[in-house]
Amino acid sequence: MSKNNHQADVEFIAALAALLREHDLTEVEVRREYGEDDALDVRVARGVMPTAPVMAAPAPLPPAAASAAPHQPAKAEAAASDDPAQHPGAITSPMVGTAYLQAEPGSPAFVQVGDTVTEGQTVLIIEAMKTMNQIPAPRAGKVKRILVEDGSPVEFGAPLLILE
Repeated sequence: MSKNNHQADVEFIAALAALLREHDLTEVEVRREYGEDDALDVRVARGVMPTAPVMAAPAPLPPAAASAAPHQPAKAEAAASDDPAQHPGAITSPMVGTAYLQAEPGSPAFVQVGDTVTEGQTVLIIEAMKTMNQIPAPRAGKVKRILVEDGSPVEFGAPLLILE
């Protein structure tokens, strides 16, 4: 990093942080070239704290619905089954990227509906920033539904598949 560009670099980093907040991103990484042998690599990321409320928020809703009226839990269960992200067996995306169901084109899929998986077994890959990230099964179970298509973009927290 060039000493002459220090203030401009600070402003650039502040602008990246503002983009994280404005667009609800979890991470952004860029390389700013100043010339041959003079560059600034910047990675701005949010901590773990923003993801905790996303995971914790759905849990309190069903008990509140259950205490409001005795017949509402059935409706809450139906709503949960309509929204795959609320399903207790949902595996959600830990990042923004592109989902791939097999290791490479033409190879067999990691899992198919009806397959039994073990804890830690790779169920799919998410490509993010040209890095292939294996997504492991958080627990053993049977694949009930695959909710993404091969090569489709996924958002953070999007449901990928359902395990029973």
